[in-house]
Formats: sequence, C-alpha cells, structure tokens
Amino acid sequence: MKRKYKNLVREGLNRISNLKSNLITDQDTQHLPEAVKRYLLYTGIIGKERILSVMAITTGQIRSGEDSGWMQLRSEQHNFFDTSSRFYYIRAKKAGIPAVGLHSYHDETATMVIKLAGLFTIVDAKGPEMNRGETVTLFNDMCFLAPGTLISPDITWETIDNMTVKATFINGNINISALLYFNDQGELINFRSNDRFETTDGKIYKNYPWTTPVSEYKYFGGFRLASKADVIYHRPEGDFCYGKFRMELIKYNGR
Repeated sequence: MKRKYKNLVREGLNRISNLKSNLITDQDTQHLPEAVKRYLLYTGIIGKERILSVMAITTGQIRSGEDSGWMQLRSEQHNFFDTSSRFYYIRAKKAGIPAVGLHSYHDETATMVIKLAGLFTIVDAKGPEMNRGETVTLFNDMCFLAPGTLISPDITWETIDNMTVKATFINGNINISALLYFNDQGELINFRSNDRFETTDGKIYKNYPWTTPVSEYKYFGGFRLASKADVIYHRPEGDFCYGKFRMELIKYNGR
C-alpha cells in the first residue's frame, strides 16, 4: 500500500509541476462571508501563492470503539486541488501488531483499505457512502490545512451569524455541506457536517453528525493553522471521539 500511495503522489506532483500558481489577492476574497475573510486574513493567505497541493504529517491516537484501546498512529497525506483528490497513508499498531491503511479519493471515488501486518485485510470500504464521506474529509482539509482554497468557485456560502457560516462544496456529482464556527480572533474553531458516515468494517455505514474541534494555532509553511484536532461522531447515545491528532509538518505545492 505504501508503494501505491507513493505512486499516486508522484503522479499528482508531476501533474502540478506544469501548472502556474498565481498570487491570492484581496479581490479573490470579496465574495466570501465576513467571518471567512477574517479567517483567511488571520491565516495569512493574502499575497501568497494559490495552493495546488498540500502535504501534511500528523501523529496521534485512534480507536474503533468506546471499549477499544487507543492506537498510536503516524500519517502522511497529499491533497491535490486541481483534481480534488486526497491520498492518506497511515501506520498504527493494534494489540502490538502493526497496521497500515490507505485512504484514496480521486475522480469522485473513495476507498479505504486497512491491513494488519501488511498482509491481512480487515477493512475494505467503498461505495456511495465512502464517496460522499471522503468529499467531506477533503473539504475539511481545505478549511484547516489549505485555507487558501476556500476562494474556490466550487463552494457556495451562507452566513448564519457573525461567527457561523454554512458552506456547500461541489465536486462533480457530489455536493456536501458543513457549518464552520469561528471565534473573535478570526480562528476557525470547529467544523460540523451531516454528510459523513461512520464505519468500522466497510460494510455497515451509520450517518451521524461529525465534528472536528481544533485548537493551538501555529505557523506551518508560512500560514497560521490549527495544530491540534479531535474527530467526533455525535451518536444518539452520546458523543464518540475516535481520534486525536497533532500536526507535525505541512508543505505546499510540492516543495
């Protein structure tokens, strides 16, 4: 799976190497809600190159259920915004046994494969729920890892109040929506979508509200971004936090 991940990334990097990246100007943000404008100003995207790709490395913990132990993880991902694609490679340990996983999203199609010891497939997820859910994940990455992409014409905006906006993101035949929550400083502090599905085996999917509260903004690649995030499904019986992540490194445009 790591070889497949590297091949997908290489194809994307080769493709964007031939693309020109213009600078983002104030004019590019004029159509955005005031809360989003403040956020982009806070992150420092004005005057910087448009983002064609992002590479991020994270560390943290994940679990599959309330009674499951936390697994330590390290992940690496590449997103490409000329084609709305996302490739996410993860390494973790389950009961002392190494596990690897690959999330792949391109051409409006998502898959998630997880193997134990690099041999035994324990999750092989695909289908319309995965496609829709990973579109949410891609848009979440746009918001937190690559805020310069929020000027995209594929996003429509609705102001709810001074600190809350609703965004609808369209990728081909898939459209998803999310609520974005900001604070007085201009930071984006939470993201909530009803278009993502929980699955532990790739067979049964459950649709619960999904949120990603973040904190501790720091500088990465010249931008001020959140460095810590939780991922939470809001189940009827109570909230389930299944992941805690810390950002280690972010790079842009293949550099």
